[in-house]
Amino acid sequence: MPLVSRKGILAIAAVIDVAINAQGRPVSAKALAGRHKLPPRHLEPVLQALVRDGILKGIRGPHGGYELAREHKKITAEDILRAASRADDDEEPQTSLPKLASDVVNPALAEAERSFSLALSRINIEDMVKRAETAK
Repeated sequence: MPLVSRKGILAIAAVIDVAINAQGRPVSAKALAGRHKLPPRHLEPVLQALVRDGILKGIRGPHGGYELAREHKKITAEDILRAASRADDDEEPQTSLPKLASDVVNPALAEAERSFSLALSRINIEDMVKRAETAK
């Protein structure tokens, strides 16, 4: 059972891609989508969520695209996943949970999520960029 959604993984990959490829110029959504073999419309909601959360900066115009809004070491996997989950929240209707789920399941999972969140906050883009560069 994956702990991170596919959209979350794509969001992290997109931020790493921007960190690697934005060498003084923004990375276009089309180029990002092409490198990850995705239709641009699939990636755009995630990119916009990352902009709203101050992880990426969107640049308009014919030579526009995305660049990091903060230093590599100040962007964590937790930050990115939180932004990606907000993109998911926009798409999924909220429904009420049964009492057992809200009283027992949610509190138990919340504790696990806090532990996972703490671990994710220790992973930053700077470290992942270094891994990506050595993996080439």
